[in-house]
Amino acid sequence: MTAEQLVFWVFAPISVGSAIAMVLQRNAVHAALFLVVNFFTIAVFYLILGASFLFAVQIIVYAGAIMVLFLFVIMLLGVDRDESLFERLKGQRVIAITLGVGIAVELIVAIRAGIGFATKGAENFDAVNRGGNAEALGRVLFRQYFFPFEVTSVLLIVAGIAVVVLASQKRRIITRADAAAAAARREAA
Repeated sequence: MTAEQLVFWVFAPISVGSAIAMVLQRNAVHAALFLVVNFFTIAVFYLILGASFLFAVQIIVYAGAIMVLFLFVIMLLGVDRDESLFERLKGQRVIAITLGVGIAVELIVAIRAGIGFATKGAENFDAVNRGGNAEALGRVLFRQYFFPFEVTSVLLIVAGIAVVVLASQKRRIITRADAAAAAARREAA
């Protein structure tokens, strides 16, 4: 057994277990933490496969930035309220299971068709991939798609600032007792 196989068999059960635990959690914060564990195990799989760029992206982008965003939204919405287990839409579980099975079948067919029909890579693959995957991605991203990349960055920053501003505004909730007391004060005056 090689070192890569040993690392795989150590991290594979952790990855599957954390994914199952994430889905079964009732607390959103605990589910997000299990998702972080899953992201880290996937990063280890990328490292085993020799994809060091994807390993770094998985850690920095997904386990870092995306999870901070998830936890920010969870904390913004609040996790102290109880969720109702009553189904508002009749038959939604059946529809969800049917759609999930349909997507799985479609994925299997698409992967089989992609692997089964492709016998060789694109004609100019070696020229495009000169210098490695990370360099080729950088060339395409920062030459051809530089403007859309930067516009997306600005939009994400503006959206983040807008969420913070909207969340920091404290809105006073008027209860029926407050409304009745205000009406009584108006009548007395």
